[in-house]
Amino acid sequence: MTRFAGYASVFHQPDGAGDVVLPGAFARSLARRGTAAVRMLWQHDRMQPIGIWEKAREDAHGLYVTGRLLTGVAAAREAAELISAGALDGLSIGFRALAAVKGEGGVRRHLTEIDLWEVSLVTFPEHPAARLTPLPAETAAR
Repeated sequence: MTRFAGYASVFHQPDGAGDVVLPGAFARSLARRGTAAVRMLWQHDRMQPIGIWEKAREDAHGLYVTGRLLTGVAAAREAAELISAGALDGLSIGFRALAAVKGEGGVRRHLTEIDLWEVSLVTFPEHPAARLTPLPAETAAR
């Protein structure tokens, strides 16, 4: 298994840090940077790129991504094995908040614009709904 898809961020639901991402928050960053410049990292370690994102787009639910692991990289082979075994299914975003509104009632802030740098495969995602699903090779390219 080297291809997968999932939600790296989910709209309108607080993450573990108390942030809520709002629809449209990724639009400018994705338009400016493009999917190819969003890095796929292992556990947010900038020294461990492990694959490439083929697609990153917002839909009504959140930031949906499809990508593939580069199995010539040792950490990517390990990630593929963990995903195949069901031991790893988390996604997490690395970003800088460009615009936010202060939240209330347990919400720290509502993020309205995000500069997205990377999406990592992680053991424990900050957002409980940020999960990946393995894809057959022919499905992921669509």
